[in-house]
Amino acid sequence: MKTNYLIAIVLLLLGTIWLQTFQFPSTSNAALDSQKHSSSAKNNGSLGAVLSNDSKGFARAYKPQAFSFPNDHGPHNQFRSEWWYFTGNLNNPQGRQFGYELTFFRFALKPDLPKSKSAWRSNQMYMAHLTLTDVEANRFYTDERFSRAGNELAGASNKSYQVWLYDWSAKTEGKVDFPLRLHANSNSFAIDMLLTSPKGYVKQGDQGLSQKSPEPGNASYYYSYPRLETNGTVSVGGKPFSVIGTSWMDREWSTSALSNEQSGWDWFSLQLSDNTELMFYQLRRKDGQHDSNSSGSYITADNSKISLKDHDATITTLDSWKSPHSEITYPSRWRLSVSSQALELEIVPLINDQELNVSYRYWEGAVKVTGTKQGKPISGQGYVELAGYSQ
Repeated sequence: MKTNYLIAIVLLLLGTIWLQTFQFPSTSNAALDSQKHSSSAKNNGSLGAVLSNDSKGFARAYKPQAFSFPNDHGPHNQFRSEWWYFTGNLNNPQGRQFGYELTFFRFALKPDLPKSKSAWRSNQMYMAHLTLTDVEANRFYTDERFSRAGNELAGASNKSYQVWLYDWSAKTEGKVDFPLRLHANSNSFAIDMLLTSPKGYVKQGDQGLSQKSPEPGNASYYYSYPRLETNGTVSVGGKPFSVIGTSWMDREWSTSALSNEQSGWDWFSLQLSDNTELMFYQLRRKDGQHDSNSSGSYITADNSKISLKDHDATITTLDSWKSPHSEITYPSRWRLSVSSQALELEIVPLINDQELNVSYRYWEGAVKVTGTKQGKPISGQGYVELAGYSQ
């Protein structure tokens, strides 16, 4: 699901403005705290104009299609937006816990590439988000970067798994997709990790077509690598920590927007202790109800997928947290039930303050999982994304 189509289109408008003024900012929580009032006004004021933006000329996702690799790891420039999304839970040898997110976004500013001999001319913009959750220190670090795709400043490859923005990158280490190296650094924190894939990928939705509303074409092409063995280094304040853990990778591309009745979503990606995984996104309606187009998947130990519809999962909010940065109130503890699997889970953030105070505010953070399956104890970890609460 990631910072899905609504955020992509919101940032499309903001990106157009930044590209026109040649601003490519790098931001942090500390810097944005002092600008939160002006940022919030900009984001909220732009929403209506963005959602009415014409998508004519862009491709739409109407029916399932076969995925082909490495081609589909690369860009789909005929669609308006897409993302390469990585999150993970890590530990150093002493048990210190970290969570991370590294996401690359591509936005098409226009359907067609303008004719030009200049290497700088491009109709594609890239953005990347980097976060690190330091549980022991109760600290959450964020950074954000932008660039046009021109002159190789940012881009992705259809020939091998490779996406980059300046010196932030996700690149294969050899001739096949994995192992995959993630590298990104900010002023106060950094990650450098190697990912391998013991389970392979899963097609989400209907053979990779993830429908978000009844409108034809309001869907994405979506696949996941739900369990990636991870080892490497995270750095905080210049101090490196050797870590191991598990990551999740999502890939989506689309030309979509929330329907007029939808306001946002709560997205869960959970890795359980019995080598199974659960992904579920609950779309929220403006009337306060959950949307019937919510869906997800339960992935068995042998990597088989069991599709989940709206009625197959029940999510109950157990607590809330008010951000001191934005004054937005988010849910902060959940009970998630999947009756077909006799699965009863309680999901709790590792720390409450995992709000990204970037171009579009949203909460995305590392969580721990406890509960039962078939009446027996089960545990796990994962990530939760909460979008649309600022409106």
